[in-house]
Amino acid sequence: MAGGVITTGSHPKLLWPGVKAVWGTVYDSWPTEYTDLFDTVSSEKNYEEYVQSSRFPLAQVKPQGQPLVYATEQQGQTVRLTNVTYAQGYAVTLEELQDNLYEKVSRMRATNNAEGMRQTKEFVCANVYNRGFTSGYVGGDGVVLFSTAHPLIFGGTGSNTPAVGADLSEISLEDAIIAMMGQVDDNGLTVRIMPRSLHISRFEVMNAERILKSVQQNDTANNATNAIRSMGLLPGGAKVNHYFSNSTPANWFLRASSRPGEGMIYQERMKIAFDQDNDFSTKNALASAMERYQVGWADWRYTYGVQGQ
Repeated sequence: MAGGVITTGSHPKLLWPGVKAVWGTVYDSWPTEYTDLFDTVSSEKNYEEYVQSSRFPLAQVKPQGQPLVYATEQQGQTVRLTNVTYAQGYAVTLEELQDNLYEKVSRMRATNNAEGMRQTKEFVCANVYNRGFTSGYVGGDGVVLFSTAHPLIFGGTGSNTPAVGADLSEISLEDAIIAMMGQVDDNGLTVRIMPRSLHISRFEVMNAERILKSVQQNDTANNATNAIRSMGLLPGGAKVNHYFSNSTPANWFLRASSRPGEGMIYQERMKIAFDQDNDFSTKNALASAMERYQVGWADWRYTYGVQGQ
């Protein structure tokens, strides 16, 4: 049997009376955070593909007596997300189950297994953003998530990150919002993309609170309105993710609302399932948790990333 087996030797103290408490197995958990970073779509196959199609361009003047110009559309990038199975279980010997004097400890094993699965998903999802600037972690267009060189169908490039990174400040946040509002499609037509929320690591929690909640401009003597707050430009506010890379200077991100399957995608093939059984030959008690999913992105325009400096 792969992995370890919990035996009477794993917790020898639990075979004797007098233990007041067992600590280290139970901690409070942060609320679910990956759902702030991705839109959920269901999956019914081993993999799903998300195919880009261009929109029509601007109309042209039709000279009198001349035929009109017929627009066409063209396929762009294809994103394939192949579902991955994540699983974890534990095995306990018959002797350990019989001789363990503290039933509460045994019951907590299932909770610990579920928590391990939950945090695995949080790390997997947060890593899409953590690696968003890292070479080798590319999307369907062949470049990283946050890039100044996203190739467009009809030539040229688009960007969802500034040419020069910046720490989170009122000015840098305003610049990022303006840039995101100015996105265009592959034909150069404007698209209505409005940033909805700011996503930060724990290092920027207080800073983001001051920037977004100040009535006047933050950290200045100017008697000027905080435009982001007064215009309601980030209605979703700031959302901390405790699984973003623990480093300073910290990267930060904006997200806009998108239809499921078009922006940041959490693709669910199988919800988490718990099972238990007994091994016939050893009489070990077995328990497991398993789920299948994949994460990625289709249209990079719905998110904007900035590297802290």
